[in-house]
Amino acid sequence: MWKHLRARLAAGLGLVLPAICVGAPAAGAFPTQPITLVVPFAPGGGTDSIARDLARTLAERLGQPVVVENRGGGGGSIGAALVANARPDGHTLLFATSTFVTNAAAGIATSYDVQRSFAPVAMLGRGPLLVVTSKDLGLKSVADLRARAAKESLNYCSAGNGSINHLTGELFTQQAKVEMTHVPYKGSGPATVDLLAGRVQVFFATVPTMLSQVKENRVDLLAVTGKTRSPLFPDTPTLDEAGVPGFDITTWWGVLAPADTPKQVVATLNNAINEAAADPRVKDRLTHEGAQTLRGTPDDFGKALGEELTLWREVVRKSGMQLN
Repeated sequence: MWKHLRARLAAGLGLVLPAICVGAPAAGAFPTQPITLVVPFAPGGGTDSIARDLARTLAERLGQPVVVENRGGGGGSIGAALVANARPDGHTLLFATSTFVTNAAAGIATSYDVQRSFAPVAMLGRGPLLVVTSKDLGLKSVADLRARAAKESLNYCSAGNGSINHLTGELFTQQAKVEMTHVPYKGSGPATVDLLAGRVQVFFATVPTMLSQVKENRVDLLAVTGKTRSPLFPDTPTLDEAGVPGFDITTWWGVLAPADTPKQVVATLNNAINEAAADPRVKDRLTHEGAQTLRGTPDDFGKALGEELTLWREVVRKSGMQLN
């Protein structure tokens, strides 16, 4: 009745009145629709598994479905570009890893800026890389690796130019004062295949990539790259303990939103992600991947991104590498 009366009044007065939206969400409500969590890698890997556990847990806390969308390619840049250009309302998010920063430091061409195109939301975990070598080399320690590299030409593989594996290997050659040739692959999978076959000798691999190979004794684990020993391998020294002082590199997993996402939306997401990271499902998954869960603010995450970008840019500068 009110609808027809309103229309007659508007017509009589010559007015155009705005429509009344019955049942519209309250101003500032979030989320108002399903959330897309973009994983910039192919499905099935360790990163994808963590993202899916996070998505299920986030959905329970936010009251909306959280859908994982895999957009692999370009070392993670294709998925990142999708999020950078999405509407900044918090309903499209990027599940990023350290390669998000290392690619930028290495000068890999992208259509976005890692610092200006995104709003950091939360970092949920960090874990070391594993320094592993082909069984063909028969090495038992980092000292053995350095001695062998001093006598003959060795190479190390990575998931691609600008990846965390690549730049960690470059940092190792700089700090350990050894020479090794970098061999990039299109992903950790083919790199692992060639390491097992002895076609490449060294891999600074993430735990999800190499865990089963280490447990099955198909590669030799020499050290971990973090500041402290890994609970998964308590008898394996850190690189610092193995004679490369101060070496402390970890990979991380975190969530970013498009730049200009409202601060209140970012705060809501940050709180939900922190809670999700502490949930046994996500926490156990991260622990299984050799990582420790974190709890921090968006500013904490932004600061960490800036510090890593500075670190890796200096590594790239010293190397003189030209990737584009």
